[in-house]
Amino acid sequence: MRRGREDLGSLHGAPPPRWARLAPAVALVVLCFIQWLTPGTAELGYFLAALPAVAAFSYGAAGTAAFAVVVLVLLGVPALGVGHAHSSDLATVATVGLLSVVIAVVRRRRDAQLVSVRTVAEAAQMAVLPPVPEQVGTVRCAALYRAAQRGTLVGGDLYDVRAGPYGVRAVVADVQGHGLTAVGTVVALLGAFREAVLDDPELTGVAARLDRRLTEDAAADSTPQPELFATAVLLEFPPGLDLVRIVSCGHPPVLLLRDFEVSEVKAEPGPPLGLGLTGPALPPVTELPLLPGDRLLAHTDGVTEARDAAGYFYPLATRLPVLAADPAGLVPAVWQDLQAFTRGGPGDDVALLMLSPERRLPGGPPSP
Repeated sequence: MRRGREDLGSLHGAPPPRWARLAPAVALVVLCFIQWLTPGTAELGYFLAALPAVAAFSYGAAGTAAFAVVVLVLLGVPALGVGHAHSSDLATVATVGLLSVVIAVVRRRRDAQLVSVRTVAEAAQMAVLPPVPEQVGTVRCAALYRAAQRGTLVGGDLYDVRAGPYGVRAVVADVQGHGLTAVGTVVALLGAFREAVLDDPELTGVAARLDRRLTEDAAADSTPQPELFATAVLLEFPPGLDLVRIVSCGHPPVLLLRDFEVSEVKAEPGPPLGLGLTGPALPPVTELPLLPGDRLLAHTDGVTEARDAAGYFYPLATRLPVLAADPAGLVPAVWQDLQAFTRGGPGDDVALLMLSPERRLPGGPPSP
């Protein structure tokens, strides 16, 4: 699964809800019927004068003008039994209707401008963090990203999967901060990772390049800010080998799902990126043999640090064996379960990346 079809186009302006379009018409009918059923009582028909202004929030200029004309007719023709407005009253209602049409025109223009700006913003954010393909090389992928800041597709978490001369490599990282303030760091890390996939023969070299990128960015930033850093986990699937290499830079451990049993991959964590990973400070590489059907789930702390109403953390490792049988897929099942656990979704950026290498046949190509 990619980031979810509901994300694509999520920044575009949506049309008014159906109830907003029906409300003025329903109110018109209800007020008229009340006035017809209770003749001689208070002039409820004068409430109709507010309907053009209400219609301006969900209709265009033509629709709003139509409501204004209908209201003028109902109030200006006594034979209809709705109102008995005098010329001065009708002038006031006509003025309200005219202003409502102007409001509708201005609103439509602002909506069009907003949709244009949001479309550009969505295209830019999708270029920064495009959806992960369902398969990269010999590794099947499933990913999900949810930014904490509403109306954005990119926040402070990142993931990517790339094939290169040294195998398929993946990264999941969580940079300092979240929301739009962290997007610049996300862009820098993704660019450095994509270059390292092609150039660095060792996975520790990839980590060192990402660390250097953050260090240089922090030194070049003239604005006073706390130390720039990011936690990250790097995974490598070497060609021709049924194993995975993992380098952890202060990141939550990767989970291994094998035959509906979950275990944490014991990778010795190094310091976070941005603290100067050189020489002996380079994090060690952990090698894990893989069996057919093994799945690896890397995630950010927005998942495991999400809390329910009682303050308990989300038990990801405990829930995975149950969610693995969901026909919709493991990654979307985790997100749905996390939403239910937190009653609406966590307050931090969330990134999930599941990787499953294909089974290799002796002397033959990979097969599912």
